[in-house]
Amino acid sequence: MKPVDFIRPVAGINRPIDKNSSAQGTGFKDAMVQALQTTSDLQKESGRLSKEFQLEKSTASLEQTMLVGVKSNIAFQSTLQVRNRLVQAYTDILNMQV
Repeated sequence: MKPVDFIRPVAGINRPIDKNSSAQGTGFKDAMVQALQTTSDLQKESGRLSKEFQLEKSTASLEQTMLVGVKSNIAFQSTLQVRNRLVQAYTDILNMQV
């Protein structure tokens, strides 16, 4: 008997969730993938503008370069905090007494 079989009657779970359901794909995973992609794009743009600004014939302004750098930093810090919270939640769940 699987561990989940013990809690099914209590939780009212009759059958496993179908992985092909239509609700899948709009959840936390997709939000995280989108956030990570946005953070990556901002970091790439910040690096590109920084390199471009250092050239003598630069088309990037200092204000634009600094603004993208700050946006990139905020996105990275937010992603880092979400990761820290997820690791903490995972650790809390592992330490729960069953």
